[in-house]
Amino acid sequence: MSPSSKAPSSKASATARPLRTRGVVPVVVLLAVVAAGVVVPLSRMSTDLALELLGVPNPGLLTTAGLPAVRAIAELLASVAVGMALFAAFFTPPQKDKTLDVDGYRAQQISSWINIAWAIAAALLIPLTLSDVSGRTLWQSLPPDQWIVAITQIEVASSWRWAAIIALVAGIGQRLTVSWRWSVIWLGVTVLSLLPVAATGHASGGTAHDIAANSLIIHLFAAAFYVGGLVAVIAHAMRGGGRVALSLRRYSVVATVAIVALGLTGIINGLVRLHPADLLSSTYGLLIVAKALCLALLAVFGLAVRRRIINRIEGTSANAPVDRGTLLRIGLVETVIMAGTLGLSVSLGRTPPPAPLYVPTRQESLLGFELPGPFSFETVFGLWRFDLVLGLASVILLGLYVWGLITLRRRGDSWPVGRTVAWVLGCVLLFLTTSSGMGMYMMADFSSHMVGHMLISMLVPVLLALGGPLTLALRALPAAGRGNPPGPREWIVEFINNPLSRFLTHPIVASVQFVAGFYLVYFGGFYETLASEHLGHMFMNVHFLISGYLFYWVIIGVDAAPRHFSPFYKLMVLLGSLPFHAFFGIMLMNYKTVLAESWYSGIGLPWVPDLLQSQQVGGGVAWAAGEIPLFIVMLALAWQWFQTDMREARRGERQAERDDDAELKAYNDMLREMSQTDRR
Repeated sequence: MSPSSKAPSSKASATARPLRTRGVVPVVVLLAVVAAGVVVPLSRMSTDLALELLGVPNPGLLTTAGLPAVRAIAELLASVAVGMALFAAFFTPPQKDKTLDVDGYRAQQISSWINIAWAIAAALLIPLTLSDVSGRTLWQSLPPDQWIVAITQIEVASSWRWAAIIALVAGIGQRLTVSWRWSVIWLGVTVLSLLPVAATGHASGGTAHDIAANSLIIHLFAAAFYVGGLVAVIAHAMRGGGRVALSLRRYSVVATVAIVALGLTGIINGLVRLHPADLLSSTYGLLIVAKALCLALLAVFGLAVRRRIINRIEGTSANAPVDRGTLLRIGLVETVIMAGTLGLSVSLGRTPPPAPLYVPTRQESLLGFELPGPFSFETVFGLWRFDLVLGLASVILLGLYVWGLITLRRRGDSWPVGRTVAWVLGCVLLFLTTSSGMGMYMMADFSSHMVGHMLISMLVPVLLALGGPLTLALRALPAAGRGNPPGPREWIVEFINNPLSRFLTHPIVASVQFVAGFYLVYFGGFYETLASEHLGHMFMNVHFLISGYLFYWVIIGVDAAPRHFSPFYKLMVLLGSLPFHAFFGIMLMNYKTVLAESWYSGIGLPWVPDLLQSQQVGGGVAWAAGEIPLFIVMLALAWQWFQTDMREARRGERQAERDDDAELKAYNDMLREMSQTDRR
């Protein structure tokens, strides 16, 4: 880490303009005013009804107007922080010493200040939330002891606490580093600060809340990249920065993906919360219609930018001339509409949706859906519920892999069929595990959960690691070009070759993190909390998938890795980790305390009368599930060992052809001399 006071070192930075934030501050202030100006009157339309439904007195104007206004400003700040961090990481080239250049350093510093402001706004939402829920005035909710009450007793307030902490960590980290490598890490942390916000809206409760929460996560992330990315590009153009053409091209790709994601997730959220008959007859439905019109208008503005600016940029040069005047005029109007749309979104979260057509069962309220019967082949493959996170990820990963294969085929290059088969099977198995009935039963029954857990952590990563995705990507992706900001290919190379990857891919480290995750989650006191929350369940799935892939990437992966070990060494590491997996299953089978008992008792599946027995069955699954992946891994290691020996043999044959078998002749001469010496 380098101190923030150490500015980027190069001749260019020595003559650069001072690092100022004046270009972005007026834009952010304007957007904040627009967002607050939209959200306050719209939220006031539903305030009385919302308070009546909650059964709490009116907390006063400071809360009823301040809460939606501060939330809109907070989400705007989070979006701009994401956009500036994105600009620093992907829209500017690093210097020769791998530090950010002047534009990247400026963008990261702005993102740092805005992250700190976003953390302050999120913290302010804690007493505002307490005032809103309790009906007391804001002044009564401001004392520190009331903050503790809010955080410990109100889930929404606790979510704002975590958002503030994560944003503050990102803001401080950005001020302490100027390394190009760290810029992506801080971008990831900044995006992560949006995750707790997904638990603060209508998506966090009610029927189908699993689908609603997943769609809201994607919706928030897409909005942050869309709004923040455009603000970053406009601020860069306003201060006369270079490489505007390249920034526009890259942002255009981000914006296209984001606007599609916003539209689809908006439709999903609307269908989950609203009956079509209420679309034009309720305040909630009218707000959805208004938001849809705004998104359509934003898409039109995006097409205008592409037609009038991007398509007229001549050549592929990063420094091609750009019509900055037109860009600023269209972009500023577009950002104002974005801010208004953001205000609409916050108003939508403050507006009670129409009453459901039926009263959901307790199982639907907890899970978001109803299970028809016991876990069986018919119920698993007869039920389908698309997982918008891992199910969508499996589809995208398969699509990207196919794109890479097509790219190689057009170039006339070949690719091993076995790798393709392994990757396709891994993606299909991930989709089936998360989007079939298996994904539904995983949330309601421990033994079913353990079956899915073993598939996601033990079998899917094996198949994905054998697919060689990094090698395929490096062969298919084009290079960014000299002097241009790094592209996806360069970031993959950096991902493979950096100190953190070298540490994580040491076989012992990879084994420890893989095995320790099992024990920490289930016996470390975390499972009760994770199992009872949809985000916790999603976290477990993502964690086990990434942890398993990292382990098998090191042990049997065909991709390049920071460290290289012999197949024999990898086999020893694998065999050394097996007893810990077996012992984990044995511990579960003999554990006398029911894990997450309150959660599973609340669901009350009639075909699972004995929770401890279900847990013991899950332990048996964990104990036996390692056999199939172990067999595949052993075959892969044996094949890799055989290939290593064959390569060494072929290398020796080629060397013998080049030097007329000089090594063999020298060996025979040595034996002859030894024989003569013995005879003498």
